[in-house]
Amino acid sequence: MKAQNLNLSFGNETIYEDASFEIPRNTKVGIVGVNGAGKTTLFKVLLGEIELDAGNVSLESARIGYLPQEIEFQDKEMTVWEYIYNGRPIKALQTELLKIYDTLASAEPKEEKSLLKKAAKIQDTLDILDEYNADEALLNLIESMKIPDELLDRKVKELSGGQKSKIAFARLLFSNSDILLLDEPTNHLDVTTKDFVTDFIKNYAGTVLIISHDVDFLNSLVDKIVFIDKVTHKIKVYDGNYGTFKKTYAKEMAEKETRIVNQEREIEKLQEIVKRAEQASRTNHNLKRLGESRKIQLEKKLKELEKRDREYKRVNIKIEPLREIGKVPLEVTNLTFGYPGKENLYQNLSFTLTKNEKFLIVGENGIGKSTLLKLLVSKLEPKTGTIEFNSKADIAYYAQELEILDETKTIIQNVTNPNYTEQGLRSLLGNFLFRGDDVYKKVSVLSPGEKARVALCKILLKQANFIILDEPTNHFDPETQSIIGENFKNYEGTLILVSHNPSFVEEIGITRMLVLPEGKILNYSRELLNYYYYLNSELM
Repeated sequence: MKAQNLNLSFGNETIYEDASFEIPRNTKVGIVGVNGAGKTTLFKVLLGEIELDAGNVSLESARIGYLPQEIEFQDKEMTVWEYIYNGRPIKALQTELLKIYDTLASAEPKEEKSLLKKAAKIQDTLDILDEYNADEALLNLIESMKIPDELLDRKVKELSGGQKSKIAFARLLFSNSDILLLDEPTNHLDVTTKDFVTDFIKNYAGTVLIISHDVDFLNSLVDKIVFIDKVTHKIKVYDGNYGTFKKTYAKEMAEKETRIVNQEREIEKLQEIVKRAEQASRTNHNLKRLGESRKIQLEKKLKELEKRDREYKRVNIKIEPLREIGKVPLEVTNLTFGYPGKENLYQNLSFTLTKNEKFLIVGENGIGKSTLLKLLVSKLEPKTGTIEFNSKADIAYYAQELEILDETKTIIQNVTNPNYTEQGLRSLLGNFLFRGDDVYKKVSVLSPGEKARVALCKILLKQANFIILDEPTNHFDPETQSIIGENFKNYEGTLILVSHNPSFVEEIGITRMLVLPEGKILNYSRELLNYYYYLNSELM
């Protein structure tokens, strides 16, 4: 893969400026840069979804497989098996090949040559896709990823967030592509699937480009880092993993700061000489000539002066309940639920929360963690049993797939709150890095990370004393995850959490754990956390 002199701007915002880079074949690469630097945009350029203003990318006719941050299904009635199998367009190519053979029967000699050439090209593609062994390859993949047989006949629209990620990954791995583009691939994945995916990518005979906030995941896989610099709009390739890159980058920035300081001192001296020359009398010809000479040098030095990296502001979060909650915030009694035509996810589930408790729900993907949260907030109705909140409970719900946002409305419309003026909302949104006219952007045009910040802002505006969080750290960089964790650690309210992020769970101070589907309540400990995350496939 070779990119030369990439130039791209959106309005007045420059993304790339004469940016060039080269990646050898079969390399595992991490794509890094601050928010808004152009990481996901680079993927869209490689996919041909965004056209460059200038420059070119050479992919040598490589077949590209892409895993986006947000998994969407064009045909929601398709079964899981059909969705994964269509990762290789075998059926479509076979149908096209049959049409060509039918046409050949009555084709003119001139047309026949063109059709035979086209048929040969399709057959070459089918050979690459290994059409005769594809079924067996898919069955082996399904078995390796531990995708249950009963899931294969389900429609994709019925899948949970974790199941969507797992199925989308299966389709991508089955695609047999030359280049894989992975945008935040570990979001929603359980530990077992993440371990399988890591091993698969390590042994993958192709080029893999990964955008990820999961530092451990990057360090375990990549041997090169592509850094997109938001200040210079250039792209640079570094050898080594993310940890090695950070050390090299820190050294480069320190050396750059030294150069800038020296440049500024030279400029200051030249400016002083030019100023003295301009103030000198007309008869002081020597000083005047020296001033003209130094003025030329000054102009040159000012052009050569390097830019400092901007200090990008961090999310600023403060979580304060408006009022205290009662001693028993939530009581769930004999709860039974199952989707129509499916087995019950849980039977006679009961548990009680205490005031200011931080409560974690664990279990394998698809076992009903997010479903339980939806039952608690009345988005679903139980078959039997009761859910009783304390009369003083003020509830805020952060949904895994950010469905609490209205994508047809602007950012500020989504967070509208009767207790805040527009100026107050704009000020608060500034803490979530939405400034100026940004607040009038429609949510539909935002990146997943930006949407997550809006959703987090929306629930914190409620000043709730009972917060329900479903995978709150997805789409956030490690620093923002840490900020959120620290705030929830100090949160003086009741918290229910579903998360696949052990470091985040550890940071906020969980008190007890609910294990699904059994309904066991266990006291929290780090050992238990590691046990359930690394053996969560054993929890069934």
